Amino acid sequence: MKQVRLDTTKNQPVDFQHIAESHLDSLVRQGAQQMLAIALEHEVEAYLQQYSNVVDEKGHQLVVRNGYHAERGILSGAGVMRVSQPRVHDKREGQQFKSSILPAYMRKSPTIEKLIPCLYLKGISTSQFETALEAILGTNCPGLSSSSISDMMKQWQDQYEDWNHRSLIGKKYAYMWADGIHLKVRLGNQPKVSLLVIIGATEHGEKELVGIYSGYRESTESWAGLLRDLKERGITEGPKLAVGDGALGFWAALDDVFPQAKQQRCWVHKTANILDKMPKCVQERAKNAIHNIYQSDTKENAEMAYQQFIELYGDKYEKAVACLVKSKDQLFTFYDFPAKHWRHIRTTNIIESAFSTVRHRTRQTKGGGSRKATEAMAWKLCMEAQKHWKKLNGATQAIKLFQGIVFKDGEELTGENIHVG
Repeated sequence: MKQVRLDTTKNQPVDFQHIAESHLDSLVRQGAQQMLAIALEHEVEAYLQQYSNVVDEKGHQLVVRNGYHAERGILSGAGVMRVSQPRVHDKREGQQFKSSILPAYMRKSPTIEKLIPCLYLKGISTSQFETALEAILGTNCPGLSSSSISDMMKQWQDQYEDWNHRSLIGKKYAYMWADGIHLKVRLGNQPKVSLLVIIGATEHGEKELVGIYSGYRESTESWAGLLRDLKERGITEGPKLAVGDGALGFWAALDDVFPQAKQQRCWVHKTANILDKMPKCVQERAKNAIHNIYQSDTKENAEMAYQQFIELYGDKYEKAVACLVKSKDQLFTFYDFPAKHWRHIRTTNIIESAFSTVRHRTRQTKGGGSRKATEAMAWKLCMEAQKHWKKLNGATQAIKLFQGIVFKDGEELTGENIHVG
């Protein structure tokens, strides 16, 4: 129960719980501020130590400590932290100390830059941002007024526009993952607009966002528009493999724009669709049976497990089995690619995880959103996620897909069959 006591000097109630919470927030902020200061000091000391033997002709050190920069505020999840960053005077020609912990012009932590687009895509209107952020970060957060947030979002829109017109000449992707993301925010009078997202893995095994575009109901026209735009900007050779769910729009568009690309259906989507057509009492067992299909070590064993599922559930759950049988030829394509890549290319999990905080929704918001703002916020959220994406397992094998090397059951074929014409 909230503890309130009367302040007898002013006849006003004293909210001890609020005082305690404010004090705790202050302690957290002070602790974070001290930790940041210590980390910055250690970073500078390590830099000075690394170049302590570098001297001029008179024996004077060329890399020395030079006081502190002017204090600045850094907006973080712990509130505003006041920081005086150590200054380094590096006299070596063309050299300059750059902090990897706190870049020179950082004013907001990456957490804040991820939080704002996340709130927008969840359906929070710009007029509600200030209240929402105060509830999360506390009231002592200057720089988070409605106008400053609008300015920040406008800046991200400009950055997205530049990114969305970048040259893609010379870009090659071994894999592309495609999915449609349905959000709370509504664009004007179109309540069923989806974000079409494509992520790629380069020939060096590096994952990166390739394209993001708002389209109507994941239609063939919308997907084709995105793929053609990528092609016109330089991706003349399509991916070796495209991974997606069963949405027909994407596959029809892919056949039109990049007909040579092989296709792999997402096993996570497929599993969910199958189980949705079965009673809960058998779903766990059925899920394990499906898992045994795509976790098999060879395509032959996978097809045996596939057939066993049909025989086990075909009589009682015809719709579930029909769902499994649909697009069978695209369920086992991953066996023709390196085994170390299988965990990446059996599903579209990389897109799911990037939008996990905003993907699932319960209802459409009534407020209208800007198409450009929605695309920009989704782009910003995905670019923040991209910073943490790891390379493909066995990344060096991705280049082999462009060298005509053939894989069977995940293993590279040797001898006269190693190359195809």
